[in-house]
Amino acid sequence: MSETRQTAPGLGDRIASTGLRVTRQRLRVLEELAREPHDLTAQDLYRRLRDAGEKIGLATVYRTLGSLVEHGVVDTLAHSPGETCYRLCSDAHHHHLVCSECHRVVELGECGIEPWLEAAAAREDFVPTSHHVEIVGVCAGCR
Repeated sequence: MSETRQTAPGLGDRIASTGLRVTRQRLRVLEELAREPHDLTAQDLYRRLRDAGEKIGLATVYRTLGSLVEHGVVDTLAHSPGETCYRLCSDAHHHHLVCSECHRVVELGECGIEPWLEAAAAREDFVPTSHHVEIVGVCAGCR
């Protein structure tokens, strides 16, 4: 499992490295995601930030998350029906194991899918540009 917890200065550098401006809202959203070992919905983030005294609106949280996802700073997970979940992950290519009960997320750093993907793409005369794997199940603690 990759460790993603970073200090505030490290998070600012991570934002800046994508070409985005480092704003208070972006930094606070990332700080809150960095505190959570698993994932959060936009509503969860909004509640946590408001409870911590942040003056931020739900629309701002959604816009901020959208921008951070678009620039590859934050990952999205779709394991919750009808709800997108967000997670601050490592910069390296990885996939996720996600518990459908407790939302525990494990990053899988190794990716053995490339050989299969290359063969499947070649058969279909297809050029893959990226891939994303999220395996949903039940962790040992929830079984």
